[in-house]
Amino acid sequence: MEKQCNECKNPILEVKDLRVKFSVHKKWLPAVDGVNLCIQPGEIIGVVGESGSGKSVMSQSILRLRDHDTAVQYEGEILFENEDLLKRPLSKMREIRGNDISVIFQDPLNSLSPVHTVEKQLSEIVLLHKNVTKSEAKARSIEMLKLTGIPNPEDCMKKYPFELSGGMQQRVMIAMALACEPKLLIADEPTTALDVTIQEQILHLIKELNEKLGMSVLFITHDMGAVAQLCHSVKVMYLGQVVEDTTTEELFANPLHPYTEGLLACIPHLGVERGKELPTIPGTVPPLTKIPVGCHFCTRCKYADDRCKNTQPPLVEARKGHLVKCWKYADQAVKEEV
Repeated sequence: MEKQCNECKNPILEVKDLRVKFSVHKKWLPAVDGVNLCIQPGEIIGVVGESGSGKSVMSQSILRLRDHDTAVQYEGEILFENEDLLKRPLSKMREIRGNDISVIFQDPLNSLSPVHTVEKQLSEIVLLHKNVTKSEAKARSIEMLKLTGIPNPEDCMKKYPFELSGGMQQRVMIAMALACEPKLLIADEPTTALDVTIQEQILHLIKELNEKLGMSVLFITHDMGAVAQLCHSVKVMYLGQVVEDTTTEELFANPLHPYTEGLLACIPHLGVERGKELPTIPGTVPPLTKIPVGCHFCTRCKYADDRCKNTQPPLVEARKGHLVKCWKYADQAVKEEV
């Protein structure tokens, strides 16, 4: 029997059979295809996959950030504290965005306004969602900059984004995201545009704030190392579908899906023989116009047979709490049920 996702009690966010389609040449193509997930209070869930896997579209759909695009369709449910956000009037989504659910994007410089100071941008969020005075909003903004580890926050408040380093810009973005004490933080590849040293600092900061504030985090990335360091559980996405779902510890110890195996094999390790070719996953993620009929990964999988190419496998529980979308384990699950 096909599973939907690993169960959790009293989730703050539950996504049920989410499908997001875009209109391309008068055809509706699925960028997200039947995704299920749930996040408990205080939990950090990672969503990992290559560019084109649908992870960012899925995360943006939670806040309906693509609703300005008329060529988009949603199906399924996005339940935040038991309210379906897909049924909420778009005019009322502002009450949720930046307040109960906040987002950190991967490019802080392009996400911040170049013509307004840090103080203007931070205070505006607090004033929009909280019943406070301008002086109280300023004090709250300084407090959040201190919380994110920015030295001399009063001086930082007077600056424009271009006067800050990439790491400082991302800290300002995190301060803005946390200004109204959200219950859920969506971090969409927050370290991609940063150098390795700053990446480490930002990951440590997110984990520290998660523990200190108790907020839930949906962490979107292509970096398996960041997942290992930060997340409690992981969903591996490929071409709009979740192909593997389990705890972080289990995923790294026992990867089951060929795609996950490939992602982990691509991580460079110390001690690799000089001149030896590093492992890669053959091919690229196909465009939405050329999605395979069967298993979405079959065109790149060394284990694929005729059934893989013609019929989609179900998502099954191959091990306790370990879901995988692969025919090899689907057959095994059927035998165990019988």
